[in-house]
Amino acid sequence: MLQFLQQPWPWYIAGPLIGLTVPALLILGNKNFGISSSLRHVCAACIPANIEYFKYDWKKEIWNLFFVLGIMIGGFLAAYYFHNQSDIIVSQSLKAELQTYGIQDYSNALIPTDIVNWASVFTFKGFIVLVIGGFLVGFGTRYAGGCTSGHSIMGISAMNWASLLATICFMIGGFFTANWVLPFILSH
Repeated sequence: MLQFLQQPWPWYIAGPLIGLTVPALLILGNKNFGISSSLRHVCAACIPANIEYFKYDWKKEIWNLFFVLGIMIGGFLAAYYFHNQSDIIVSQSLKAELQTYGIQDYSNALIPTDIVNWASVFTFKGFIVLVIGGFLVGFGTRYAGGCTSGHSIMGISAMNWASLLATICFMIGGFFTANWVLPFILSH
């Protein structure tokens, strides 16, 4: 059983399981699926400032904080106890492209350790990727009225036009960033 859990699950199993979260949340508690709203709930609980955006009864949404806590615990368990020890399969063309950016170590990590490590946090590239990139993700999430999971999984399944538009914009932004912005940052 452990060996089964350590293997990557095919899309036709993982996708429907993720998709079933939406009707489960709606049927069991009339709740909307989304992750980014949990940050607002944490801020409303922890920051006693007189900010209008945080003036609401966050305790009604505490289920969302437990949901996110469960995701964090699940991620920890998956990383440390169900970790697949075999090398990640990377195509030869991607290996060649990564090597042009000086990335050599990608064998057993989902994110190349040449990019994401403690030493790179204090470099100019690290600052751009982590701080500026993090700010842009947070700003975009707030501006779009939700994150990719909320819009793409919950919003589209509810046939929300704004969620479809947001998801299309997320995809265009992701393609643009992966193919032009990230290579530019890594090559300088």
